[in-house]
Amino acid sequence: MFHVIVIGGGHAGVEAAAAAARRGARVALVSFSRDDIGQMSCNPSIGGVGKGHLVREIDALGGIMAVAADRAAIHRRMLNASKGSAVRGPRVQADRRRFRTSVQAALAGHGVTVIEGEVSGLLIHGAAVAGVALADGNTLAAPAVVLATGTFLGATLFRGLEQWRGGRAGANASDRLAGQVRELGLAAGRLKTGTPPRIDGRSIDWSAVVPQPSDDTEWSMSMELAAKSLPQLSCAITRTTGRTHDAIRAGLNHSPLFAGSIEGRGPRYCPSIEDKIVRFGDRDGHQIFLEPEGLDDHLVYPNGISTSLSAETQDAVIRSIPGLERAKVVQYGYAVEYQYGDPRRLSSTLEHGDLQGLFFAGQINGTTGYEEAGAQGLVAGANASAVGLGLDAFIPDRAESYVGVMVDDLTLQGVSEPYRMLTARSEYRLHLRADNAITRLGPTAIRLRLLDEYRQSLVEERLRQHADASDALEQEVSAGELGLQGSDRKSLAEWARRDDAIAFVRSRLPAGPGAEEALDDAQYAPYLERQRNEHRNRQRDSMAIIGSDFDYEAVPGLSNEMKERLRASRPSNLDQASRLAGITPAALSALHFALVRSAA
Repeated sequence: MFHVIVIGGGHAGVEAAAAAARRGARVALVSFSRDDIGQMSCNPSIGGVGKGHLVREIDALGGIMAVAADRAAIHRRMLNASKGSAVRGPRVQADRRRFRTSVQAALAGHGVTVIEGEVSGLLIHGAAVAGVALADGNTLAAPAVVLATGTFLGATLFRGLEQWRGGRAGANASDRLAGQVRELGLAAGRLKTGTPPRIDGRSIDWSAVVPQPSDDTEWSMSMELAAKSLPQLSCAITRTTGRTHDAIRAGLNHSPLFAGSIEGRGPRYCPSIEDKIVRFGDRDGHQIFLEPEGLDDHLVYPNGISTSLSAETQDAVIRSIPGLERAKVVQYGYAVEYQYGDPRRLSSTLEHGDLQGLFFAGQINGTTGYEEAGAQGLVAGANASAVGLGLDAFIPDRAESYVGVMVDDLTLQGVSEPYRMLTARSEYRLHLRADNAITRLGPTAIRLRLLDEYRQSLVEERLRQHADASDALEQEVSAGELGLQGSDRKSLAEWARRDDAIAFVRSRLPAGPGAEEALDDAQYAPYLERQRNEHRNRQRDSMAIIGSDFDYEAVPGLSNEMKERLRASRPSNLDQASRLAGITPAALSALHFALVRSAA
């Protein structure tokens, strides 16, 4: 008998299995194919703004995604590097094969039992899950099961007028389990995602595209690795053209997206190229990022042209793009529509409210992306292990992590389209930086036994560096000691907010990334304090009146989506606004600030 059974070997599944195992659970992971565990089904990248924050938090909680990304990284780029540290997003291009191999090795190292096969149904005793039934007639018993089925649950693939069953190209769909999920009333509907065609890199005219080299600076996703371990490749940028857009419009009559074949909504922030052209037809071009898929692989991933158009149209589209005029398509793009559950029926531990011991994680909760899936898997796995072992639950706090923001958003607001992590979703984003994930979440990870001995030592060292630097920042020095005019005497933390004093302040701090985090804390301190005060005031002023003629267009920081929702509902106070479906805490923060300002 196992303590935890995980269904699915994608990013949610592997993090769930690994987290449960780290807490001492006996874990079985069931996957259609042992070799496909840890597969990067879509883009060959990990991280980005918001997403990179999640990866760092997964790492701080002992997860495996960041380490696998570092070991497979063939291109590194710190997004928003010229901006403040709160919005910088680490992102790596990964060698697909090496990433998958690293994930599988990590699972083996955790002692996870991998079972190759199909789960045909859940075993249920009363109001609790008791294990799973396999298609070969065998059963597995466990008091906790994690559903991490990704895009495989009741999935259909689309390309032009073609349709076939599968969760991704060359793989099966989980239809029998999907049927039971529907019968139990656990299904909410269908969502859609997609992938672009893959191109033979040897057929690309690299002289006609803009190169995007890997960063020169040394940084890593994980606390474990500090330097590049593989040769770095260059990515490149090109753009669609008027010819591209004409080819897409000519092929729309064979598009399942516009022919009504697909009923599920796709991700707002990563639409298919045909959707972009229909919705933004006035633009003269859209960027395409050409991303190599591996050191020993000639395939290139053209990020930005996800599509379900026919193969013939995809050929025309590709060959209308500068640098790709003679490109050879190796695998055509397609869309996948799949079944998901309503995350509002989950608790903050990601346990389902109708079946004790059943946890949902990843795209089954209506999210999109490896990073979102991995973070949910870690939460679900940590809590699934608690069922059988009597351990403390892990309930991530939205004030302390983007993991907490995501879980809170999903379980309270639900989804109407695939959910993607954005830094704008958090009202605490100045505090939730990618660089301080270890100091934010390390103590929680230690308390919950989510770290091995080596990781725990790294966290403790980071915390020591941060504490020592924080103490040093309390030291008071005069302007003269800094070589500045005046007689001011301030703490190093206060001087750290002046560009002409940063070098001196840094020279007084101990070395190490923990010290850099403390320095960032000092620089952001006035804003962090204001943010905390706003939060306290917002709680106190939740009944603040919103006039019927209030102008939402004049509210800085309020997205167009939030403005539309508020205009449609016309809440009379902040409390009513907070209960509107889809209204984010960040939107409420902006609205509260505008109301206070207008009343002053």
